[in-house]
Amino acid sequence: MTFPARDDTGERVVVTGMGVVSPIATELADYVAALRAGRTGAAPITGFDTTGFDHPVGCEVNGFRPERWIRRLPVERLGRAARFAVAAARMAVRDARPSEDALRGDGVISVGTTNGGGPQLERLVETEALPGGGARDPLPTGTVLPHNLATSISQELDLPSALPSVLGTACAAGNHAIGEGVDAVRSGVAEFALCGGADAMSRKLFSGFSRLGLLAPDACRPFDSNRAGILLSEGAGMLLLESRRAALARGAPIHAEVLGYGLNCDALHPVAPDRASVASCTRTALRDAGVSPRDVDLISAHGTGTGRNDVTEAGAVLDVYGEAPPPTVSVKSMLGHAMGAASALAAIACVSAITHGFAPPTINHRELDPECPIDCVPNRAVEADLRIVQSNGLAFGGSNAVVIFGEHDGRTR
Repeated sequence: MTFPARDDTGERVVVTGMGVVSPIATELADYVAALRAGRTGAAPITGFDTTGFDHPVGCEVNGFRPERWIRRLPVERLGRAARFAVAAARMAVRDARPSEDALRGDGVISVGTTNGGGPQLERLVETEALPGGGARDPLPTGTVLPHNLATSISQELDLPSALPSVLGTACAAGNHAIGEGVDAVRSGVAEFALCGGADAMSRKLFSGFSRLGLLAPDACRPFDSNRAGILLSEGAGMLLLESRRAALARGAPIHAEVLGYGLNCDALHPVAPDRASVASCTRTALRDAGVSPRDVDLISAHGTGTGRNDVTEAGAVLDVYGEAPPPTVSVKSMLGHAMGAASALAAIACVSAITHGFAPPTINHRELDPECPIDCVPNRAVEADLRIVQSNGLAFGGSNAVVIFGEHDGRTR
């Protein structure tokens, strides 16, 4: 299924706030600096027992202090992914500097995820399985519900008029959430949208990807002949979207404009992406944005570092853009694969690339895979005057989501 192009009568939608919790930085300014520096989040996993696994390396969030950002809710009652989501949402609101009334109108809170409260569910099951009741974990059962990711943001920020939703479309979920926010603001249904993605690493997910043979031993190398797979990751990225009209009226700082997006699902294979479907989704996003392929300056690929994804995605890029596509990077080489948070974190990287004028690198690069004939901006960021950037999110089950960001008129930042 492919969504048709929209008409052009709706509100223009802009990004006025962003918040980040990631393995390479836990605040926006540090995140931008880390992307520019090509910092890696890869390290041995410490959050759970990896005994018996061949490749116990991942990209965990370390040094994060949720109490800095979570003030109304008891931190201990939130699961790990919810802490990431709530903190990132508060950062986004602080970044947007809204007036007291700006977030009191109708709004949307949309959070994508793969795992939801997975780590809490694992703890709950483990402790319930122990003999006797004395060792039972006091963690409230409610923290395992994915819906907490959105409702906790609503409670923490006191947004009773905002409609919370959680999208479980796996690794494309962050872009799906952004699309939902765009629709709500563009149509006038909502005055603002807090949207993005959040996920926390868990032994369940780690075991699944290990069983599939997809985990790399040391580093993620997208589009490289020597690639060995993904590194599992975690974090959250949240964006505050408003109509351009409202943002200008209140003198809001504007990072970039969301020009359009595209969604589809090829319904062909449980785990393998489809080249024609990814290309079709890209064309839908470009039509929705009202731009042509020659207008796009940079592509942030899904770029997992698996052979099937990289070759398929690079092929789709060539199908849409021809033999000389824009530079196509993978921030997963630095961040790892944060599942439901992945495309939201990539979206913030795209907006930051436009605002700060650079193309993030694809690190760990040694030798370009001849089946991926693209410029992946190997190992070092490059200065670049970017006007339009494409952000890809692909997921198991053939679900694709592509968002197109554009420089806002006049570069207000």
